[in-house]
Amino acid sequence: MKIIVPMAGRGSRLRPHSLTVPKPLIPVAGQPIVHRLVKDIAKVLKQPIEEIAFVLGDPAFFGDDVVSKLEALAKSLGAKASIYRQDQPLGTGHAIMSAEPSLSGPAVIAYADTLIRAQFDLDPTADAVIWTKQVKNPEAYGVVKLNENKEIIELVEKPETFVSDQAVIGIYYFKDVAVLKDKLQEVLDENVMNGGEYQINDGIKRMMADGKIFKTGTVDEWMDCGNKAVTLDTNTRMLGFLKADGEEQLIHDSVILENSKIIEPCFIGENVVLKNSIIGPNVSIGENTLIHDSVVKNSLIQTQTHIKSATLDQAMIGNHVKYNGKFTEISIGDYTQME
Repeated sequence: MKIIVPMAGRGSRLRPHSLTVPKPLIPVAGQPIVHRLVKDIAKVLKQPIEEIAFVLGDPAFFGDDVVSKLEALAKSLGAKASIYRQDQPLGTGHAIMSAEPSLSGPAVIAYADTLIRAQFDLDPTADAVIWTKQVKNPEAYGVVKLNENKEIIELVEKPETFVSDQAVIGIYYFKDVAVLKDKLQEVLDENVMNGGEYQINDGIKRMMADGKIFKTGTVDEWMDCGNKAVTLDTNTRMLGFLKADGEEQLIHDSVILENSKIIEPCFIGENVVLKNSIIGPNVSIGENTLIHDSVVKNSLIQTQTHIKSATLDQAMIGNHVKYNGKFTEISIGDYTQME
């Protein structure tokens, strides 16, 4: 099994946090988004992963440090890492085709701006599976249309009349991804574009027209990391899941508490110092951070940061930040100083 991860976008909706760190590498509940995504997919698949292909953007932004972290992620799952570049932002279909040498055999394609919780078995009768989540407002999403056999026969973007309540979340399984590759090559050769981009849906629709069987794999939880508000919500939800699972150590042994209190669930990284502070619930703090004389809840704070005399709620703070103030709902990027 292979996993193909297109992640070349700059994550503009998550700025300023994505100005210096690619969005898929921003930690949520203590681990980068792409790490959690790939590990959770591997857990659902319940089979060995032989290769993980990452499609990156400009080397000036997705540089050697990014590559080394992704290679380490693949190695931790016993897989080979393949690194590809999407030289132009020409859509989801174009991103997949940037990994053309890896497009053979069974594969999952997953876009690295979402997290999931799921337990299901891949349908052996299906040529492909589109992972979906039941939603209350399907008119706001791309949804699947099913026939009487529960097979997907159409993809409908933001339907004005009810089609189904199963929204497409951006994760796909193909029994042989080479079939999708051939259809996407047709799309590129014929210059079929939607919104000025080559889309994965145009390749999928051609597979459906050829009679390929598509089924749904419905996830229990679908968590977005597109902007600050939803990323904070995802951090809160993920901390709750991890606390219930009990599989990860969320508070590192090296954390120093001086007249401070932690209200779980929280993730607190290595060598964090908390002085005269109340932390939590639903807070993630990266390594080597100092917080004193503060109250922090429902917030995400990255590494090497110094917080003083703050009352924070729904805050997202980057790496190497110095903050001393009385603001609450803030979003501060890397290397900012407010003293």
